[in-house]
Amino acid sequence: MAKARVAVLISGTGTNMAALLYAAKAADCPFEIVLVASNNPDAVGLKLAEAEGIPTFSHPHKGLSREAHDSIMHDALVAAKTEFVALAGYMRILSPEFVSKWEGRMLNIHPSLLPMYKGLHTHERAIEAGDSYGGCSVHLVTAELDDGPILGQTPVAILPSDNADSLAARVLIAEHQLYSRTLADYVMRERTPEWLIEQVRIRAIAQTEAEETVSHGMPCFGIIGGKKFAYVSRDHHGDGKLSLLVKISGAEEQAMLIEQDEDRYYRPAYFGDGWIAIRLDLGDNDWDHIGEWLAKSWLAVAPKKLVKLLEIANEF
Repeated sequence: MAKARVAVLISGTGTNMAALLYAAKAADCPFEIVLVASNNPDAVGLKLAEAEGIPTFSHPHKGLSREAHDSIMHDALVAAKTEFVALAGYMRILSPEFVSKWEGRMLNIHPSLLPMYKGLHTHERAIEAGDSYGGCSVHLVTAELDDGPILGQTPVAILPSDNADSLAARVLIAEHQLYSRTLADYVMRERTPEWLIEQVRIRAIAQTEAEETVSHGMPCFGIIGGKKFAYVSRDHHGDGKLSLLVKISGAEEQAMLIEQDEDRYYRPAYFGDGWIAIRLDLGDNDWDHIGEWLAKSWLAVAPKKLVKLLEIANEF
């Protein structure tokens, strides 16, 4: 299975970036670092990434609007074929437009036990409040600062002798442990059979008058009272694959698709020339394209009367 492609955004020394980079060197790590980018061309972390053979990108934000700079950074992420973004000391408040483009795919690490102490000076605030624990949190990034769903946390005990610097040093150790583990768990979530099948389900059931049933142990989707337009094959006869089966025009299209990408497409056993199997377990699914396949397959089996009614409804 291909590793998830992660870009890291930094503004300074990039110690959390380094922790992610070194974690990614493990053979069993489910992600790889494909880009380290910064708003600060002099960021020390860029030099470390370069030394480790990781592509880097930088563009200063001075003189640019937040939206303009975010657009430049977004283009760099896209050019690197980034799947997930990890913020690691990226000292920029992101524009809503940028956040929306990476919704559900951008993580941040914050040095407090969120939802407590959002923003800056977290360690001072925890000590001043008389808390027993500080800590760190990994969360999904949303438009609100430090406010996204929490994916993982590590509490760090506050000692009577602690000041902000001593607490920060221990919390940083916890951050280095937590971020790579949480990121690995998060990218793997999108590679579990249950998650993949749910993504198919959401898109299949969105088709007009679609229903889900089970056929030969496989989830399948069809038109109520009509024909099936999609199946999900999971380790069928021990083949070790998780695939979506959809309708196609026939043997010629089937052969063309397999020749185009033989790793992704194959002829499903027992289904004949009118179907193609699309592997979902390779780790780089284009879910918009999967949705288009399902819509096309639905159209191939839908009764003409239903299609006509749908066309009329879409005119209004």
